Amino acid sequence: MTMGNESPRLLLLVIFLLAIQLRVNPVVGICEHSFIDRHKLYNFTLASPLPSFPHGVLSEDGFYKVTVNETVLWFQLCGRMVFNHDPPGCAECSDCGGPSRCGMECSALVAKSAGGYHVCTTIGQVSSTDVSILDKLNPFKGVIVRMSSSGKEHNCSLSVSILCDSTGAQGPDSMEKLGTCEYATTLRHPSACATIISIHGKGFGWFGTLLILIICLFGAYMLAGTVYRYVFLGVHGIEAVPNLDFWVSLPHRTQMYLSSLVRQFRGPSASQGGSYSQVHF
Repeated sequence: MTMGNESPRLLLLVIFLLAIQLRVNPVVGICEHSFIDRHKLYNFTLASPLPSFPHGVLSEDGFYKVTVNETVLWFQLCGRMVFNHDPPGCAECSDCGGPSRCGMECSALVAKSAGGYHVCTTIGQVSSTDVSILDKLNPFKGVIVRMSSSGKEHNCSLSVSILCDSTGAQGPDSMEKLGTCEYATTLRHPSACATIISIHGKGFGWFGTLLILIICLFGAYMLAGTVYRYVFLGVHGIEAVPNLDFWVSLPHRTQMYLSSLVRQFRGPSASQGGSYSQVHF
């Protein structure tokens, strides 16, 4: 049984399985943010349920709404907007659901009154959502959720400052226009309070992480190889383990290698040293 014949096929199979795992289980959520500062891990999970807020920072109505003078802002955090009531009455809403489902295909929409009807502009998409810390010197203050949208004429964005407030949720009550198509608003919510884990310099470190990665890859290789030989090659029993001869002989090879190292470090033994026989004259 040789190692070289099946290694390329097994390697491709392992890569394929890992690719499927990454697609099924994405590592990072759109409303999660974490960082390490002074041996402490600050973790923000805005969409995680809380006792009084089962949907986290997401509005239970399906959207947040702010009205200032003749401008109306609709937005949702960590997802698309859902309108079961009070939908936007926009004359044109091509990039956010169209006239019949206006607001349902984006995460932020602003409308301005012109001639008795609303002219709507998409200013945020779920895929363009980014979460960052509000104040790096004070991580307890909260986070900023920024969403953007690329339009035909100009790029638009909405920045939502979410202040940490463990007592309850409040706002948004105001809106600020920062540029041609850039808006900002603020609200308070318990979901913006970080979960803090003390590290104290302990942990696996880079060597421990590398060791765990090697063990995981080795386990994936053995599992994939065994399944491949059992299903596709019809090999059953202990023989289904890939490269069985190599693994069985590995302890003996290791012992021989260690013995060789010991002999090299110890040098010639005393019994093999210069010995003298008695000479009679």
